Amino acid sequence: MRDESTPGAAPRGRWHANSRRRAIKPEREPLPTRVQDLPSLPAAFAHALDLGLTGLGLELDAAAREAVDGHARLLLAWTHAINLTAIRDPAAVATAHVLDSLTAVPWFRATDAGRILDLGSGGGYPGLPLAAALPGAAVTLLEPIGKKAAFLRVVVEATGLSDRVAVVTGRAEGVAADLRLRGSWSVVAARAVASMADLVELAFPLLETGGALVAWKRGDLDAELVAARRAMHALGGGTLRVEDVAVEGLFDHRLVIATRSGRVPDEYPRDPAARRRQPW
Repeated sequence: MRDESTPGAAPRGRWHANSRRRAIKPEREPLPTRVQDLPSLPAAFAHALDLGLTGLGLELDAAAREAVDGHARLLLAWTHAINLTAIRDPAAVATAHVLDSLTAVPWFRATDAGRILDLGSGGGYPGLPLAAALPGAAVTLLEPIGKKAAFLRVVVEATGLSDRVAVVTGRAEGVAADLRLRGSWSVVAARAVASMADLVELAFPLLETGGALVAWKRGDLDAELVAARRAMHALGGGTLRVEDVAVEGLFDHRLVIATRSGRVPDEYPRDPAARRRQPW
């Protein structure tokens, strides 16, 4: 019987190994890069944010509000593609992400921190709201995942923060290994990143002497704080304190502030495998 199949094609009735590879995937629409191309946030976003700011005794000027608003709009537009947050409701974003980030602003303003590193920035919280609320600070967003770092760069440009916010794709271990950067920041901010002891190990080598790690935490912290104190002792010592956050919608939230006082040994931070083998 004559074979009428196309030359080079798989025989009829047989599955060909390349057939799946040749399937044409529909092109995904490019992700937005301009805030003005996106729909406005619902009034519930502003209401939730205003309520929380009143509880904190904070005010944001028009430029800061615009930056915070634009960041949230881009986050909601991008998160379906690269999973920036599981929260999709705008009012919940206002409380759980924006307001939670801003709970540290009173401490930052009292401290007059000049150089801030957001460790594992992810979707840009807390670093971008802090940059919006603290116009005198220079903020670095450190994010190891390339797609998330690309999102952060889009937000920085779209919200007009590029003159004082930088995005670095990388891990804390790599930054600390660069002697030009080690010990460069006055504050390292970390939200939903790691245990308190691991944060001390990652952050202290990046801090200048007298600098502080500010960690967003919630729930029972007793065991975490015991381990964190062991880590602090090994990394030059310092002081540790916990500040409760009393804001509508943010229950059981705390800020843990660890201040570095001594020299950090060169062997820290260890790589992730070493930290897993020998935790604090």
